[in-house]
Amino acid sequence: MASSPGSNASLSDQKVTHSESSRAKKSQRSEEEIFYMNCRAAYLTVLKSSLENIKSKEQLCLVLQQAGRNPSQKTLNKYWTSQTTTLNFDDFCTILKKEKTATKTELLKAFGKIDRDNSGYILHDELYKILTTRGEKMTLDDVSAITKLADFNSSGKLDYNKFCDLYVTTSEQCCKTALEKLEVDSRLRRQQFGSQAGTSSEGITLPVSKPSPRVSKKTDHKLTPMKGDSRIFSRPSSAQSCKASISSTISMSASRNRNAKLIEPNAVKEWQCTQSKGCFYLEDDGEIISHKYRLHLPQRSTVCITIKPLNLCQVEGKSCHWLSVDTALYVLKENESQENLQLVSFTEQQNKEMFGWKGELGSGVYWLLPFTTGCRFKKVKTQIAGEAKLVYRGEDGELALTKEFRAALLDIFETIDLDGNGLLSLEEYNFFELRTSGEKCDEEAWAVCKENFDMKKNELTRQGFMDLNLMEANDREGDPSDLWVTLLSLGYNKALEMTEACPFVIDIYAEKCKPRIKAIYLEAGGWQLNRAICKSVVNKGEAKVMDGCENVIVYTYKTDIRISSVIENKSENKVIIHVNNEQSKNCLSNRGLTVFAVEVAPKSMMVSQHVMPLNEQEEWLYNCVHSLLR
Repeated sequence: MASSPGSNASLSDQKVTHSESSRAKKSQRSEEEIFYMNCRAAYLTVLKSSLENIKSKEQLCLVLQQAGRNPSQKTLNKYWTSQTTTLNFDDFCTILKKEKTATKTELLKAFGKIDRDNSGYILHDELYKILTTRGEKMTLDDVSAITKLADFNSSGKLDYNKFCDLYVTTSEQCCKTALEKLEVDSRLRRQQFGSQAGTSSEGITLPVSKPSPRVSKKTDHKLTPMKGDSRIFSRPSSAQSCKASISSTISMSASRNRNAKLIEPNAVKEWQCTQSKGCFYLEDDGEIISHKYRLHLPQRSTVCITIKPLNLCQVEGKSCHWLSVDTALYVLKENESQENLQLVSFTEQQNKEMFGWKGELGSGVYWLLPFTTGCRFKKVKTQIAGEAKLVYRGEDGELALTKEFRAALLDIFETIDLDGNGLLSLEEYNFFELRTSGEKCDEEAWAVCKENFDMKKNELTRQGFMDLNLMEANDREGDPSDLWVTLLSLGYNKALEMTEACPFVIDIYAEKCKPRIKAIYLEAGGWQLNRAICKSVVNKGEAKVMDGCENVIVYTYKTDIRISSVIENKSENKVIIHVNNEQSKNCLSNRGLTVFAVEVAPKSMMVSQHVMPLNEQEEWLYNCVHSLLR
């Protein structure tokens, strides 16, 4: 049958679209390959093999410099914490994805804030003052080393345009030198870089790994989700053959049909209670960090532990995005040390937005690790009509905070006032400081605050907190830049909406004693939380052995609002598992993809995915196929 001109045009359009799509995919793959080649080159400039781990903060600094970065001490401390013992090649790749090289435009913009008259120069005296007193303070010798370079200094001034040129050129030269070294050494070029074996253009595209940057001491290898093992691949090519597979199908009812199973607060109202607030924060790369808590029970007691999103008094008309975020707590028992934690239980019972657990705990110290799947807590690009105004000048010419900014500050105060006593202790304030500036306020600086701002019992009041922010605005003569840095780091967008933070509240009831809870850290979940999640799914979920590969087991655990799956690899070799959710309906995965692949190291297990309903008021169908690629 002859085809019509219309059908020919349609076919032509489809071919063009397919061609453009193929080119786009190849371009994306090419960019990924270049990125990983640069990572390898930098890594092997410092280390003998990409299978070798980074063993110190100093070594991490050297490798980052070879990749054209210039890490500050704050940046290094972010990835090398007191709990870190090693970082592997995959961790390094993840860090480079987060820490982009500064462009000349960004550098000039930063210098432009200092150069008020836009002359292109900065006096050495001003440079000394800024670099030795603000942010991550430099020593006089460090600043002198900059001002003594003749290429961009003359007559007591720094030509920052030339300085930026040299900075960018040096950064590019570091990368170029590392690549040249890699090209010359054919032995290095033939290495299998980390777990990223070279693949053909028709194979699996290069992985985007998201391990936690924190590694602790070696523990039970079999149950530990190894760092770097949870690598996520983009959609695998159809050229890859699947050797074995497991299919899981679960039909879930709408939320309106659920029965509240969690004990009502009235049933434990005579018990002794303690409370603490906290918050989940989204990092730029999508990683989630939160407070971590130590719980002390002086004697054995039946307890009830609950967690739920904190309902703040937002400005009228502002939506509370975080109230739909799922929350959970994992309870771990501390034995000989903080590194040796054992999973006790987790909050799987539900009453509306509250999740809880009720049971008996012996006397001792426990850790409470908050968790959210990330299904409903992700980076979302939204169109904002205009930037909210933070400060204004009154009729007397004095700066004042706008009504909207004051409302946001009150919500921030409510969130960081962890014990809910209406005051900020130094410890509570330091969590705020660490989140917004990366630094802590010491006793001496706190004493200065006490002299200048309203305090009660050595704790900062709401008014004192307001005045502190007003002082910051006055210090910059009304420039809100620093205030926005604070707001953005706390999860607010330019419309003063909290979109990348989820405050929560924890309540602990004990029948026979007074429980004590204290926030200790503000950081990513780490391997302790990952291991606890894996153990909970293995203990409570349904196990299925992969057909044709008895060493690979997929565990699936479901509650009324989420389904979690864990992959265990008992073999001596790594495996790559293809995960397909295309037949699922009304589902939302924390991976953000319907089809992806994950790599599981030998003798280990890892979370495959968490899935929740897109619309809780409708039924949802979980249909997932795990297939072994190799």
